[in-house]
Amino acid sequence: MISEVLKDCFVQSFQNFSTKKAITFFREGKVETKISYHELDSDSNRMANKLRDIGVNKGDRVILFLPKSLPFVVAHLALQKIGAICVPLNPGFKKPEMTYFISDTNPRLVLAGTDQGPMIKEIDDKLPLVVFDTRKPYHEIDFFRSASDKAVRMEISPDDPALIIYTSGTTGKPKGAILTQRNLVHDANNIMQIWEITSSDVLCHALPLFHVHGLCFALHTSLMAGASVLMLDQFSPRAVIELLSKKEGEEACTVFMAVPSMYARLLDYLGEKNLDFSHMRLWTSGSAPLLPKDFQRIKTAFGKEPVEREGMSETGMNFSNPIRGVRKPGSIGLPLPGLSVRIVNPETFEDVVQGQVGEIWLKGPGITPGYWKKPRETEKAFVNGWFRTGDLGKVDNDRYYYLTDRIKHIIISGGENISPKEIENVINQLDDVAESSVVGVPDEKWGEKVAAAVVARPGSGLKPEDIRDFCKKHLLSWKCPKEVIFLDELPKNTMGKVLKEEVKKAFRT
Repeated sequence: MISEVLKDCFVQSFQNFSTKKAITFFREGKVETKISYHELDSDSNRMANKLRDIGVNKGDRVILFLPKSLPFVVAHLALQKIGAICVPLNPGFKKPEMTYFISDTNPRLVLAGTDQGPMIKEIDDKLPLVVFDTRKPYHEIDFFRSASDKAVRMEISPDDPALIIYTSGTTGKPKGAILTQRNLVHDANNIMQIWEITSSDVLCHALPLFHVHGLCFALHTSLMAGASVLMLDQFSPRAVIELLSKKEGEEACTVFMAVPSMYARLLDYLGEKNLDFSHMRLWTSGSAPLLPKDFQRIKTAFGKEPVEREGMSETGMNFSNPIRGVRKPGSIGLPLPGLSVRIVNPETFEDVVQGQVGEIWLKGPGITPGYWKKPRETEKAFVNGWFRTGDLGKVDNDRYYYLTDRIKHIIISGGENISPKEIENVINQLDDVAESSVVGVPDEKWGEKVAAAVVARPGSGLKPEDIRDFCKKHLLSWKCPKEVIFLDELPKNTMGKVLKEEVKKAFRT
């Protein structure tokens, strides 16, 4: 029987693949460090014992305010081994943001990089802090080197919290989604199963580590499967293409996980080059919608259709197109094993008929038990055990699911509910449009009016009236944008999700 505790799953993998390379870390596109599964196990034991020595215990929150690095990975594994709660945060957060996270989690310790450490001292000079110079080669970092490499004996149960992942909401204060040991193990096992991740795979890891995509879907899954991870310190189209196009040796990749904005940069970098990626087994896309026309561009450039999927900080991965079966562009695919799904009217809470749009509700072993220190928000998020995702969607006759919008993004103009996603889908059909974002902005007559921010392809000569005229051919007049602006790029978070509140600000200037 598979353990429902992450530590035990990792330890089993470390023992089974002890001599195999676990992670090869690349700095600025060049190999810096290679570490085996045995070394990863020993070093995370040393880190665990060191953290225990300085007072970190089971249930304590420890913030990882570190750049993407091997110390981040080893610290995360060590925290799982002692039952502490890992709180990974974006190393680019500013002082007001970090002040909130520190207040919200009341951490026992902060592990920070050299650029991040001074900020923590400014916020609270009494807060225990360990600063890692992650610019140094990994083996020159000696914080934990003298500690024992013996395994820590700690009773950890499946329902113990393992992670607090803060939601990337654009309004209000971020909420810390609690993910338990059971949540994380279930999620990793699901991904290993549906994507057939095995010890023969080599993952090109170009995602950040402070989000479930890079930390859970990519890293956890690879380490539990005994796969090899080629970890880049940051996303670079040149470095990624060089790795992905290598066909032989231990650096020959088989799997790549990314967000749509990363694929867009890779395609721009490739241009008219025709490279051979036939050795690649799996290309996945998530964390933000992939336009159907970009689905086709990826298929043409890389030789295989991408596998689109959907997940959330609160739930892990929920849906995926099959790797052996039909992949439908624009669809998030089929529910993962163990997940129950309802589509309901968000006002009456009654199930809608097939094909009709409603709010997606979920129930399963991967769902968060709630938000950290926020009982009211937790209560609002659940109805009779069903988690309200806040996503609007529908299901087709083949049981493939589609996201149509976020409830909070719906525009109410003249009493009519308007879906920004519907309008974006029309605008994005234009060949000269790279992407678009539709928002509601205040209007004295209608309450809100439809406004579209558009990123045009270079040299297109696209004009606002071109957008409005095209929309009038495909949409009711009250759905068409009343205002159109062009931006060089849409404001996005690190996972490629468009920041709608930032888009709205562009219409105030």
